[in-house]
Amino acid sequence: MPPTTTIGFIGLGRMGRPMASNLCRKGFSLIVHDINRDAVRAVEELGARAATSLSDLARGSDVVLTMLPNSRIVDEVIAGPGGVLAHGRAGSTIVDMSTIDPLVTDSLAAAAAERGCAFVDAPVGRLASHADRGECLFMVGAAAESFERVKPLLEAMGTTIHHCGGVGSGMRTKLVNNYLAIISCQLNAEALALSQRFGLSLEKTLEVIYGTTATNGQLKIAWPTKVLKGDTEPGFTIDLAHKDLTLIVESANVAKVPMPIAAAAREAFSTARGRGYGAQDFSAMVDVLCDLAGIDKPRLD
Repeated sequence: MPPTTTIGFIGLGRMGRPMASNLCRKGFSLIVHDINRDAVRAVEELGARAATSLSDLARGSDVVLTMLPNSRIVDEVIAGPGGVLAHGRAGSTIVDMSTIDPLVTDSLAAAAAERGCAFVDAPVGRLASHADRGECLFMVGAAAESFERVKPLLEAMGTTIHHCGGVGSGMRTKLVNNYLAIISCQLNAEALALSQRFGLSLEKTLEVIYGTTATNGQLKIAWPTKVLKGDTEPGFTIDLAHKDLTLIVESANVAKVPMPIAAAAREAFSTARGRGYGAQDFSAMVDVLCDLAGIDKPRLD
C-alpha cells in the first residue's frame, strides 16, 4: 500500500477504537469519525485527524473502514445521502468490518460498484481484548485485487486473516462462526445450571468436562475469566448476541435452512434482554438461567 494512502475510519466503539489506534501506531495516515467525541480525541492523540463530517472523511480517504453496530447504521453511513458513496472518490475501497445482514452487504457492494468503488466485507472474530493487542481475526469477502490492497491494514490490526471468497463470503462466514460461539453460551448455561441444581462441585464438574469432548472454547477459555469470576462487563454483549442470532435466523430463513436451535436460543437471549441483562457480557446467560431457576450463580473462587 503506498505510503501516501489515507485511511478513513468510521466507528470508534469498544472494538473500533483500539483497531484504529493500532493503525495509527503502525504509521498509517488516518481520518476518523464517531459520534463520541471522547473516542475521537483519544485517537487524535495518536496522530489521527478528526473528520468534520462523513462527507469530509469520504472525500479525503483512499480506503474507508467502517466498524459499526448494526445493518441500518452501516447502510446509512455508506449509502445514505450524506454518506461515503455519495461523497467518496471513484476508485476508492470501502471495507466494512461490522457484523450485519449479508443481504445488506450484497446491496452495498452493488451500490459501490455502480460508483466505481471496490467493496470488501471483513467482519472481525475474537474479542475486544484481542483488538486491544492487535490480535483480531478477519473473515474477508473480496475480489483478489481488493483483498491484496487492504491486507496490510488488516495485518496492522490482526494476526489472522482468512480470505473466504468473493464479496459477501466474509459476512456469511462470520454468521456461521457466531452461530456456534453464541449457541455454546446457551448450552454452557444449561449445563452449569443443571450442575448447580444437582448440588455438584463447580470446580470438579469443570475438571471432568475439560477432559472430555464436551469441552468448548467458551467454557474453557472465556468463561473462567468472565462470568465464573463474577465479571459480566461486556466484551460482547447479550444485546449484540441477540442481534447476531436474529441475523442468523433471518439469513437461514432466506436460504430455506431450518435452524430450530438458533431460533430457540434467540428467544433465550430475548428473555435475558427482557430481564435487564442486555448490556452485560454474553457469558452472563448462565446468570439469567440461574435467576429463572432460583439457583445461586456459579462462581469460581
